[in-house]
This record gives sequence, structure tokens and C-alpha cells, in this order.
Amino acid sequence: MKTSNIVLIVVGILLLIVGWTGCGKYNTIITKQEATKKAWAQVENVYQRRMDLIPNLVNTVKGAADFEKTTLTQVVEARAKATQMTVDASKLSPDQIKAFQSSQGELSQALGRLMVVAEQYPQLRATEAFRDLQVQLEGTENRITVERQKFNDIVGEYNTYIKRFPNNIFAGMMGAEEKGYFEMTEGADVAPEVQFEF
Repeated sequence: MKTSNIVLIVVGILLLIVGWTGCGKYNTIITKQEATKKAWAQVENVYQRRMDLIPNLVNTVKGAADFEKTTLTQVVEARAKATQMTVDASKLSPDQIKAFQSSQGELSQALGRLMVVAEQYPQLRATEAFRDLQVQLEGTENRITVERQKFNDIVGEYNTYIKRFPNNIFAGMMGAEEKGYFEMTEGADVAPEVQFEF
């Protein structure tokens, strides 16, 4: 066998190995990207559940005639702002996640203030509608925590995969970029300050 034929066979085998490996890496990256999109969709789903509960909660609270109107206005405005915040599920960059988290954090703080203020109205707390909404909202907040953790786990797997060698070469060729995580919001460890206006 001629040397040139041997070289061609070796080069051909190497190209097949690289091609086969590249296809496997490509498919794995795509699978992990889709997993992050799916996890993000579930995060949005539980946040949407909370958004859907808020109008009912606000309407129930409005029934307390002397209830603090400023707090209700803050909740409605925070919900509107959070509703306008959209994130491109194909990117999920750290900046996008941070902006989304910030708008949702403002809504969480407004809801927290609403619940603290509601404690001052025994007749409101005594209504079945308010109690039911409060329980649903608490359950939704727990779901949000669970789904955010699942999202962070999946993003962690994806980010680790695309950063490892030789995956990083294929990820770079595909334009696969690092995804963002949910992190503790600045000031989340401080209880909200509530001021009553009568």
C-alpha cells in the first residue's frame, strides 16, 4: 500500500471521528438548550399563576372600605411592570434573568406589604375568599421557589457542559452562550418596611 493511501485513510478516519464526536456534542448541546427552555417555561408558568391570582386578591381586599389604597396601587403597578417584562427563552442571558428577577422581586415585595397590612384588618382575614387566596398565593410562592431551583440546576448542567473541553470548542462554533441563574435579590434578606396611612 502506498504511503499516500495510508495517509488518506488515516485522515479519513480522523475526519469521521471528529464528525461523529461533533454530531454527538451538537446533539447534547441542543438537548441541554431545550431543557433550559422547558425549565424556563415552567418558571414563567408559575409566575403567571401568581399574576392571575393578584387581581382576585386586590378585588377581595378592596372590599375592606378603609384598606390602605397606596398598598393596593403599589401591587397593581408592580404587577403591570412584571407583566411587561419578557425574556427571550433562547438566550436567557444573566442580564435578562436579573431584569426579570428584579421586576418579579418588586411584585413580591408589594405583595408582602399587602399581606402585612391585611393583618391589621380582622374582618378581611375572616373572609373565606381572602383566606383561600392567601393559601393559593402561598402555595404558588412555594412552587416558584421549587421551579427556580430546578431551573438553576438545569442551567448549571448546561453551563458546565458548554465550558468543559472539548465541548467548549463545539459550543463556540454553535454560538452557545452561558445562561443566567436566579440569584438572591439584593435586600431580600431585609424585611419590608410597612407604613400605615390612615
